Amino acid sequence: MKSNTRMLLSTVADIVIIFIAVTGSCYLLIGLPFMEFTREAIYLTLLYSLTFIGSFLYFHVYKNFWRFVSDHDFYLISKSSILSILICWSSQIILHEINGFSIPVTLFILSWFFIVFGLSFARIAARIVHGLNETVNTNGKPTLIIGAGNAGRLVLNELKKSHNSPLYPVAIIDDAIDKFDSEIFGIPVVGTRHDIQKVIKKYGIEMVIIAIPSAPGHEIADIVNVCKSNQIDVKIFPRINDLINGRITTSIREVKVEDLLGRAPIELDLELISSYLKNKTVLVTGAGGSIGSELCRQISDFNPAVLLLLGHGENSIYLIENELRKRHPELPIVPIIGDVQDRKRIQSVFAQYKPQVIFHAAAHKHVPLMEYNPTEAIKNNVFGTKVMAECAHETGAEKFVLVSTDKAVNPTSIMGVTKRIAELYVQHINALSNTHYAVVRFGNVLGSRGSVIPLFKKQILEGGPLTVTHPDMTRYFMTIPEAVQLVIQAGGLAHGGETFVLDMGEPVKISDLAKNLITLSGLVPDKDILISYTGMRPGEKLYEELLSTEEGNSSSKHELIFIAKPVDIQTYNMPAHIQRLEECIQVKENENANLNIKIVLKEIVPSFQLSDSDGDL
Repeated sequence: MKSNTRMLLSTVADIVIIFIAVTGSCYLLIGLPFMEFTREAIYLTLLYSLTFIGSFLYFHVYKNFWRFVSDHDFYLISKSSILSILICWSSQIILHEINGFSIPVTLFILSWFFIVFGLSFARIAARIVHGLNETVNTNGKPTLIIGAGNAGRLVLNELKKSHNSPLYPVAIIDDAIDKFDSEIFGIPVVGTRHDIQKVIKKYGIEMVIIAIPSAPGHEIADIVNVCKSNQIDVKIFPRINDLINGRITTSIREVKVEDLLGRAPIELDLELISSYLKNKTVLVTGAGGSIGSELCRQISDFNPAVLLLLGHGENSIYLIENELRKRHPELPIVPIIGDVQDRKRIQSVFAQYKPQVIFHAAAHKHVPLMEYNPTEAIKNNVFGTKVMAECAHETGAEKFVLVSTDKAVNPTSIMGVTKRIAELYVQHINALSNTHYAVVRFGNVLGSRGSVIPLFKKQILEGGPLTVTHPDMTRYFMTIPEAVQLVIQAGGLAHGGETFVLDMGEPVKISDLAKNLITLSGLVPDKDILISYTGMRPGEKLYEELLSTEEGNSSSKHELIFIAKPVDIQTYNMPAHIQRLEECIQVKENENANLNIKIVLKEIVPSFQLSDSDGDL
């Protein structure tokens, strides 16, 4: 049925209900045939019809189907009813002043009450009749839903109505004791998380759906372990934010390792972010990388004037450019192929586009690889940052945000120490410039290129073993979208010279991560898939730190972002150190040259921890 036809029929039905309600009120109060009270009845019918229909149109009540009536519809009807009686009462007072015509208050109120009841009851009746005509799905796998909140109700309702669903809900569990022994849409709430094993056996459960979007990771891990030990498939209802932001397109999906490391959804100060990104020319370096591409996705949602995508690899820039053009066809996007070490190229980009906000995410990040290629790490991580920071200063950019890493704290690797020097140089130039420079430091991100998760998944597909360097090795983890959200938020908080440190949650054992991935694959750790401990690689730490001892931390305006205590940058004499590094990397590469490089790195960053193989450098 077309919307106009549906609206016309609804309006006619409501007018009939209003007429019957007024007629019934007259009959009950006066007790005489209706035709003897034509004037009052006609006046009330017209008055209430005009005000109710007008209010319904104003509050968009007629845009909703009667058969799908919900709490929201009754909320709109309540607002319309209040507005209607206020208008009617005002009209009654005015009319009485003009010609003395008035209607008894009791008739006025009783008619209004019957109208509200009639309009609401008609919609409830339509919903009930529609529900009776629905064919409830009773086929498919017996399914247990964990969570009796809004998400659980949504999943339950959809499964019951879907005729072709391979799942049939038979029971619910929830940790809220007051919900126990109740029913939701006819499905019983039969226990708590601790009763999963018993419920699986009692109801012959073949599928479990976790519908607790806010559940912490350890709770989800416990549920998954119980289900997998009983050979039960597990799916999860994702966070509403992920559905809204388009990161997930299906309402129920497989449980991922990210869910087992889950944390509360991040709340952003959207007004603050918008104030420094909207209508600005924004440049992202490393735009084709894991962090850079996600920065581009999220920045594009804040309506920048122009988004510049700078990267060295043409294919990765091509991919993110195409993705963004589909998502935001109105946004001016400029793909730029270039190397951050190439001063002339970067200067020409800044001269042409004059970016106002720069996110510098381009870097060499692989720890063992950089141990074998120290000069390349210095060129990209140190001198690339130097070129970008200086160009931002020369063109009067407003903000420059360096994306850094926890490996820069008390570094044990070439990658870590070069990122620490990049941090120091950014703080050095901040003291000389009107541009606001800031550093944002965080740990590992799940699913980034070269990270441990893709490696483990590949090893599982190959039948194992999963290679873990040390049984006690821990790392901080965060999803890429979460990390980037906080990077963008930190950019809004920056006034110049800060080192922002993201709250990464609790550190996670890599061995536990490996076991969880094996379990999620429906296999048993150390039985179906072995875990092999290979020993720590060059430059690796047993555990990572987000702050050095001397940095300490203080809180910011965001609960998940801290500010490291600033160092006295003048004591580092950065120009002289940078000059020495330039001289070092110009020497022909050999073992002695690499040792000399490490000596200079140690002089610049005294907390740089050399490996045993470096001797007493």
